[in-house]
Amino acid sequence: MNASVPEERVDPQVLKVAMVLIVGGLAVVFDTTIVSVALHTLAAQLQTSVATIGWVSTGYLLALGVTIPLVGWAQGRFGGKRLWMFALLVFLAGSIAASLAWNAPSLIACRVIQGIGGGLMLPLMSTLVMQAAGGKALGRTMSVVSLPALLGPIFGPVLGGVILNSLNWRWLFWVNIPFCVVGFLLAWKLLPAEQQPSRPRLDAVGFILLSPGIFGILYGLSNASGTGGFAREDVLAPMLMGAALLVAFAIHATRLGERALVDVRLFAHRAVASASALLFLSGAALYGAMLLLPLYFQDIRGADALGAGLLLAPQGIGALLSRSLAGRLTDTVGAKWVTLAGFPIVATATIPFALATANTSEWALTAALVLRGFGLGAVTIPLMTAAFIGLDRPEVPHASIITRIAQQVGGSFGVALLAVILDGALAHTTGNISSSATAFDQAFWWATGFTGLAMLLCLALPGRLRIPTSETATTQAR
Repeated sequence: MNASVPEERVDPQVLKVAMVLIVGGLAVVFDTTIVSVALHTLAAQLQTSVATIGWVSTGYLLALGVTIPLVGWAQGRFGGKRLWMFALLVFLAGSIAASLAWNAPSLIACRVIQGIGGGLMLPLMSTLVMQAAGGKALGRTMSVVSLPALLGPIFGPVLGGVILNSLNWRWLFWVNIPFCVVGFLLAWKLLPAEQQPSRPRLDAVGFILLSPGIFGILYGLSNASGTGGFAREDVLAPMLMGAALLVAFAIHATRLGERALVDVRLFAHRAVASASALLFLSGAALYGAMLLLPLYFQDIRGADALGAGLLLAPQGIGALLSRSLAGRLTDTVGAKWVTLAGFPIVATATIPFALATANTSEWALTAALVLRGFGLGAVTIPLMTAAFIGLDRPEVPHASIITRIAQQVGGSFGVALLAVILDGALAHTTGNISSSATAFDQAFWWATGFTGLAMLLCLALPGRLRIPTSETATTQAR
């Protein structure tokens, strides 16, 4: 094993590409986590209801989901470097416009523009770095690429709390601008020149089926937190229509093969199929709990926005601590064994919140958050890595899109389900802190359940990574 380590070091050129992309990627990650703690303030400042201002997040996520399927085609048509720089400019324009918004509808529209830019950037970031890596040291490479996702939960809520306590809410969007500008300049100067793009034709039928399908599911899930939960017409109808469109797209894409907007034949790879299913569940566990945790600290522990952000930071610190170890172990022992160790850590560290009362020690909960973050880092990196095992270069963009959609839909599902569970439990409380804490306990038990199911699916992941050769690259992990 030791003899193979030098061959699996991350190439300096790959590191340069990754660091350039990370600067721009931080804008998207920080923007998402900063805004998540600001909705109540934005509702008050813009004199609108919390339900209306919720579309600041919902509109962003819907635009993100609709745009993601276009990335593979757009990269082939315009080239990865040009597409990355264009996406940065779109996100920059949306951020500037959002900072100048004069009411809730204008802010929501600007967030949609940001979502379009973010929807291009998130899968493209993984694609460009994985293609540069050429199948070597994938775990360690992914541990570098995942840095924005790990830093966001640490600094985003804290930065959002500082801005809301000390500055005007418009600074929530002005902070994106330095990342966008510096990221654009670095990409222009340092990203390698590309060969002439292949200019593929857009699979228009596929786009008409896939993007509205994703939109329908995400929109339905976003409505589930209201009265009636998943039984409401505005939840069931869009979700069923979205699911039907996704089935139609799968049939269409299977017939079209590599010319489809997203090549669904990649699900024949055991690694892609199992990693996508687990990313759905890990997205539900991560984003679902990220709904519960700030509410718990604010409603049960009495924290303000800044206090909740500071209390959530230990989870990001834990994820940061496991990043390098998870990448190294993924390359040496394999994604299966790293995730089999990581998911039990996540479950164990969530249980203290399911048992917590209004008087539980904050130090104990802080320690649990560090441990939970450590487990999430140990899970996310091998799952993102496993999806690229044995893929040829043209297949990488499709794998990036598939895994990003799985995370996005999984996260929305987790948020919707836990919101319904929490609302239902709160409806049966007496209104005091103790009974409300019991309602949160029920929701946290469900979050723990997501990780328990994921443990079983981990067995389907591939073992130790192997550097693909030209003869074996298309047959590995099928």
